[in-house]
Amino acid sequence: MTLRTAFLATALLTAGVAAPAFAQGAPAAAAPAKANVTAGAAVMDAKGGAVGTIASVTGDMAVIDTGVVKASVPTSAFAQSDKGLLIGMTKVELEAAAQGAAASAQQQFLASLKPGTAVSDQNGGAVGTIEAVEGDLVTLATPNAKAKLPKSAIAQGPNGPIIGMTQAQLEAAAKGSAPPAG
Repeated sequence: MTLRTAFLATALLTAGVAAPAFAQGAPAAAAPAKANVTAGAAVMDAKGGAVGTIASVTGDMAVIDTGVVKASVPTSAFAQSDKGLLIGMTKVELEAAAQGAAASAQQQFLASLKPGTAVSDQNGGAVGTIEAVEGDLVTLATPNAKAKLPKSAIAQGPNGPIIGMTQAQLEAAAKGSAPPAG
């Protein structure tokens, strides 16, 4: 079962949505109300416990801010109750799932680092190119210096790997940490 399917199934089950009754002579049951997923709306679990607040909605994805994590969740995973939005996970469960997904994505990203990959700063400026990956260290070459950085200093940016320094800052740090000549 995919995470999206699990969210949807759990949300619908915990919202108390009943299957339509088809008894002879009984009126057809109304379809469940579509959840009104909007920024700022409070999100609760099936028992009424606070999960978080909708930080934003883009297309069919909503971001729930629990105060600890921000988790993207399909809007179809929400159910509407008379008290607000419901989701089939507690705050602790949602945070654990989001943190596990983030850790897994970071591990996959770090494992994908290869020589020849361009690295930028946080503003998209070119810093250098990965020259080597050895264990937990990455050798980053700029036009004027080489620096060994821990893999943990590299993050996934919108266009590839980024570090928290500009090219000039990295070169200055590399030159400052070089042993004196001679």
